[in-house]
Amino acid sequence: PKSAALISSVPTPDELQAQELDLDIIPKEDIKLELTNRAAEQLQSIATREHSPSAGLRIAVESGGCHGYQYTMELASERNVEDYHFTHPAIIPSNIYIDAVSLGLLNGSTIDFATELIGSSFRIAENPQAKGGCGCGISWEMK
Repeated sequence: PKSAALISSVPTPDELQAQELDLDIIPKEDIKLELTNRAAEQLQSIATREHSPSAGLRIAVESGGCHGYQYTMELASERNVEDYHFTHPAIIPSNIYIDAVSLGLLNGSTIDFATELIGSSFRIAENPQAKGGCGCGISWEMK
């Protein structure tokens, strides 16, 4: 099962300007991110293990990879000023941090956590901005 993620924080125009980012803030009503229960439970486990309720997963989109764009994911101790902050509505803490530039390329996506024989990882299960990708699940092409 998955749930619409709640928006906990949005960068302000002043914060974006201080970071020298010339971006429009996406209105809250236009932001959609879904978080599976598996992903939220894993994020909750990480925050508990780190003894930090603000610990979470930072997701970004960078140019590169075999299809033009690639996802980067890393553990984060807290929100950066340019980040949008999302949480699962029922499983808390379950922090996702996405920078203002990347959110435009991730809006509408589903964040999942998959366990397979070769390992476990967070992944972008559905991204409506992507039209194709490679078998690794990291690199993708924009619509």
